[in-house]
Amino acid sequence: MSETKASSSRRSRAANQKRRTILSAALPLFSQFGLHGTSLERVAESADVSKTNLLYYFPSKEALYIALLEDLLEVWLAPLKAFSAEQNAITAIEHYILLKLTVSRDHPQASKLFCLEMLQGAPLLTHTLNTALKQLVDEKSAIIQGWIDAGQLAPIDPLHLLFTLWATTQHYADFGVQVAAVSGTSLDDPAFFQQTFDNVKRIIIRGITS
Repeated sequence: MSETKASSSRRSRAANQKRRTILSAALPLFSQFGLHGTSLERVAESADVSKTNLLYYFPSKEALYIALLEDLLEVWLAPLKAFSAEQNAITAIEHYILLKLTVSRDHPQASKLFCLEMLQGAPLLTHTLNTALKQLVDEKSAIIQGWIDAGQLAPIDPLHLLFTLWATTQHYADFGVQVAAVSGTSLDDPAFFQQTFDNVKRIIIRGITS
């Protein structure tokens, strides 16, 4: 690799790292205070960068917010993207439940921010929901329908199965305070995580195979 290319590669890595640092600093602020309650000055301070430097990577607060939401959507949808027609239906759905609970445990702030955006009518994410998300859901719903047609699952509506899976698994992140108050623990406790997975799996699987 030439010196010029090596230098360019280092600059690119540094820029990507700076971008990730800003996004990481913005997440807890946006998830707690929302778009309008969070200032760029506060994000810049949390990221230990100047506001001018922040605006170099994200030209406005809205641009930062949208970039963060799109990144979070990728994390949230990654387990669904793993669905394939070649999988056994029950094995795939059990694995999906495990992955979604893991996301709720490891990225609770991301789930809460996404929930907050939905409650506000998704004003800055509508296009993504109507295009990329809908396309993915249509594709994976067709796979679920294939499992149903093959007799692996009960005759259910694939969309309502996905809605139920999302609501059930994300509850442990979005309502984590309530879960902890009632149960005395959280998904961070390995025993409770396993108990949650076993019970959610049992409830869902029995409902879609009867």
